[in-house]
Amino acid sequence: MDFALSEEHEMLRDMVRKFAEKEAAPKIPELDRTGKFDRSILDRMAELGILGICFPEKYGGGGMDYISLAVACEELERVDSSLRVILSVHIGLCGLGILQWGTEEQKQKYLTRLATGEMIGGYGLTEPNAGTDAAAIQTTAVLDGDHYVLNGEKTWISLADVADVFLIFAYTDKSKRHRGISAFIVERSFPGFSSSTIHGKLGVRAGNTGSIVLDNCRVPRENLLGEEGEGFKIAMSCLDNGRYTVAAGAVGLARACLEASVKYAKERHTFGVPIGHHQLVQRMIAHMVAGIESSQLLVYRAGWLKNRGVRNTRETALAKWVATNVAFEAACDAVQIHGAYGYSDEYPVERYLRNAKGAMIYEGTREIMEVLQAQYALGYRKDKPLRRELPAWPFQE
Repeated sequence: MDFALSEEHEMLRDMVRKFAEKEAAPKIPELDRTGKFDRSILDRMAELGILGICFPEKYGGGGMDYISLAVACEELERVDSSLRVILSVHIGLCGLGILQWGTEEQKQKYLTRLATGEMIGGYGLTEPNAGTDAAAIQTTAVLDGDHYVLNGEKTWISLADVADVFLIFAYTDKSKRHRGISAFIVERSFPGFSSSTIHGKLGVRAGNTGSIVLDNCRVPRENLLGEEGEGFKIAMSCLDNGRYTVAAGAVGLARACLEASVKYAKERHTFGVPIGHHQLVQRMIAHMVAGIESSQLLVYRAGWLKNRGVRNTRETALAKWVATNVAFEAACDAVQIHGAYGYSDEYPVERYLRNAKGAMIYEGTREIMEVLQAQYALGYRKDKPLRRELPAWPFQE
């Protein structure tokens, strides 16, 4: 058992860290304060090859493994959650979904463009009345000749006003409940597609989040992803990948909280000594350390399983549940350590706290992740083999 990152992983970490710290970090406070998305940050990520790191070289990607994806997400969220969200959606929810379920023609058409950033990927499952209960979606898809006609609304969609292509989930047969959901590759340019931005979010304010309206949106028949009725399985497999990136990012956010707290605890004095000498402050910092170490191991275990091509729904859900809880608790304690200053945007910890809360909701709520673990332990839930699994690494050309 080897716990060391490879030289390639370390090089990736250094590159992503340098980009995040030097190029993105100076812009984040103002973007967060104004609630604006800076497209130039995303474009720069494309130039550096970050947007295709774990896509096979055959499709223009970096050919790196799934641990690499975790490393990049951790470093990006160490600076701001909005940076990690880009990879979660573009790679985790969209790109890897096409890699796993797409035809060769779909991979050549879309994955090659996603790998270079020529196209940005999105994911549309959530609706105004369908979040955790994905089978409650109301969007429909009716076959009309060579096209499917989609009607419905999606909301809380990351990169809604930014992405060029989305995985959209809709009912092709409502009588079959979740077995009647199908998945579609939908381009922004298709007639009947429109989007808008949601304002007033608590956190991830530097990221774009919005709604999508499909008004008789005509989607070519060849853009059906998988087979009719496989949409629910496809959606859940994509969420496995999204949860993995969220868990990895949460480790980075917790690290940012630890680093900020250690720095402040050494500088701030009370009762004649740095507050780092006070045992209750030390306890909060110790809890951060323990949480970060344990969360990172859970993330890497899930990544190891992904590299082997092994189903990892339980392990990824566990990593997501634990890591996001750790990040939120670390952010709460970081604000506490900073005292009144932690309650203002003079220090970044208040932003960390706002951002950390979101991760306990999106890609599967904290409560759902907890229930999943109990159901697996009790034997109430067992994973069945999928018709198509995420390809193991190294990728076979």
